[in-house]
Amino acid sequence: MKRANAAGVLAFAALATSVLGCSLGETFRGDRVNPERPLWYGRPSGAMQVFIHRPLTVPGRATGEEYERGRPEIDPAGTRVFVGSSDRGLYALRAGDGTTLWRFETIGMVQSEPLYDAELDVVYFGSNDGALYCVKAATGELLYRYDTGAEVSKKPVLGGETLYFANAADYLFAADRRTGKPRWQTHRTPALGMEIAGHAGPVRDASLGLVYMAFSDGHVVAFDEKTGAEKWAPVDLSAEAEQTAGEAPRYLDVDTTPVLDAHATGRVVYVSSYAGGIFALDARTGSRIWTSEKALGVTDLLLYKEAAHRPNPNGPDRGGPEVPERKVLVASSAQSGLMGLDPFTGRILWRNKLPEGGVTAPVPVAGALMVGTTRYGLFLLSPRNGRVIDGIDLGTGFGQTPGAYGGRAYVTTNAGTLLGVEISPPLPLARR
Repeated sequence: MKRANAAGVLAFAALATSVLGCSLGETFRGDRVNPERPLWYGRPSGAMQVFIHRPLTVPGRATGEEYERGRPEIDPAGTRVFVGSSDRGLYALRAGDGTTLWRFETIGMVQSEPLYDAELDVVYFGSNDGALYCVKAATGELLYRYDTGAEVSKKPVLGGETLYFANAADYLFAADRRTGKPRWQTHRTPALGMEIAGHAGPVRDASLGLVYMAFSDGHVVAFDEKTGAEKWAPVDLSAEAEQTAGEAPRYLDVDTTPVLDAHATGRVVYVSSYAGGIFALDARTGSRIWTSEKALGVTDLLLYKEAAHRPNPNGPDRGGPEVPERKVLVASSAQSGLMGLDPFTGRILWRNKLPEGGVTAPVPVAGALMVGTTRYGLFLLSPRNGRVIDGIDLGTGFGQTPGAYGGRAYVTTNAGTLLGVEISPPLPLARR
């Protein structure tokens, strides 16, 4: 295992240093879930310590492309981690040491992000065999299987007694979360032409009673969460891209799961068109608020929130006024790199260009951002300026998005090795 060199932009060259030591400590550290002050504030250095390193994928049973995708789901109260694999299995693991509690096998690869339902103690997850599964979290016993007819790779969404989920054929489903009985479904006909692999997932706004979904034909739609009726006219982001570029885009896809936010003027939905950039839409009407045309090829969005806090008493701004709340819209793109945008204007605040290959969705952990790269390793970055704090490279790359809670993260390498990584904050600076 190598530590990854992180000078300047994401260089991703590995340093020949020793394996990090293991430090279990408590399984999760709740004080790091939403730290009052980012651990890296004024101190861009730290350590990623590996405490789990074990083969996960069953040898000889992995199928398909040479990547592990999806994202682990964490049950902090039960200290369990649920993660899918290209060997067609969903695993339940002990969060402390990564040992297997049970494995549930499907017909296809499990390259999805599961959803843990703490009230029912069940796990919902999708498979490339075209089904959504519900199993008991304690035993892996199957409760129901919902056949959708196409790959299910995005995380389902819960709303009361209803489970919302999508598939790669541009269907959005609503089902009873306990029985899997259908409530409603809606579909858009995929556009003719070339498409990017993957699909978007739904997001629900409980305050408005709406479910938002993006489709491969370039449209974004808001649906009534109870009936599935369209609540505003579908927004055609491909037409917006054509107007900006002056020609029809090669790829129409809007495969990025929408992200919700609240501005002083009301609710906002962020969504990305592969060819047209990132859009901020009014959540009630779908009208455009702003567009960032330079953010092309985006496949994942994250709204990072930093709470208002006092300056670090040991940092360069000690004694200064309270730092107001900060938000950064972080976008992942193999074409444009990793970017931080002002969510109120769409202005690009920082950008890290990437070498060959792609980058996973960014994940907040311990006041920082963690991302994987398909060829160069796992990195911890500052959300304030995008600078790299630390990195680990096993030589196989990461296509799976890390799952994180508190100061710990879990991720599977493209070679099928599970890593548990603990984020250790920097030591306090001595007062002068």
